[in-house]
Amino acid sequence: MEDIPIHAETGPKLRPNGTGDERWTYIPDSQSEIGRQQPRSKQMPASHILVVEDDVELRSLLTQRLEESGYRITSVDNGRSALESVEEEVPDLVLLDVMIPEVDGLEVCRQLRASHPLMYVILLTARTEEMDRVVGLEVGADDYVTKPFSLSELVARVRSALRRIRLTSEEARKDEPVREIFEFPGIKIDAARRRVDVKGSEINLTVLEYDLLLFLVRNPDRPFTRLQLLDKVWDIQYEGYDRTVDSHIQRLRSKIEDDQGNPRFIKTVWGVGYKFQTEGNGG
Repeated sequence: MEDIPIHAETGPKLRPNGTGDERWTYIPDSQSEIGRQQPRSKQMPASHILVVEDDVELRSLLTQRLEESGYRITSVDNGRSALESVEEEVPDLVLLDVMIPEVDGLEVCRQLRASHPLMYVILLTARTEEMDRVVGLEVGADDYVTKPFSLSELVARVRSALRRIRLTSEEARKDEPVREIFEFPGIKIDAARRRVDVKGSEINLTVLEYDLLLFLVRNPDRPFTRLQLLDKVWDIQYEGYDRTVDSHIQRLRSKIEDDQGNPRFIKTVWGVGYKFQTEGNGG
């Protein structure tokens, strides 16, 4: 099995151990952040992360690395236990492997999204599981990381997601939030309340779906590339995750557009990316 190159700038990686059994080996790196506890305010409780991974070694490594970064971890090895764990205590974020026993990761994601629309879910998938990544994003995953992956990259993605969740929660608790309301034919967006109404009825959006929509609305008629959206909305600068943007755009269109095949608001700018069109839409 071909080795995956290790780069100092991306930190330690997990890669196949060469035995052909598809297990994953931790590759240390002198430039990594392993063992460096991230500072955390004494007043701020540790974010709770649920790790769902059936590979014992990988699950242990993920748990260790995330705990060293200051997070509280619950780890399980199958889909049924994951759903039961969420019933007992709702985590802030879920790291979810696709290929897990009893209830597969895609079905777990679908059920979590149905019962907890705002829960942040990151899929862990193999490079050969392109269809699983596509389907996973379509059923509601917020992001995905492909194996083998850099632990530093994964922690950065987790930290970015939890920061976004925290800011969302802080905005919701403000006594007198600044009222910022956008209205278009059939659509009303109340930024302070993080509420979107389509034809007079509130719709459910995930954290990232809402953030993506609000970013586009705040920058009307301006096209953005997928990499720009990953940077501005996902707060990551990694190439190879274009499908994440595409899937969120598709999900947004399914919720706010009358005709997904001929969208009125979220337009594709061929050769560039996407924009929110207000010209001719009352903007």
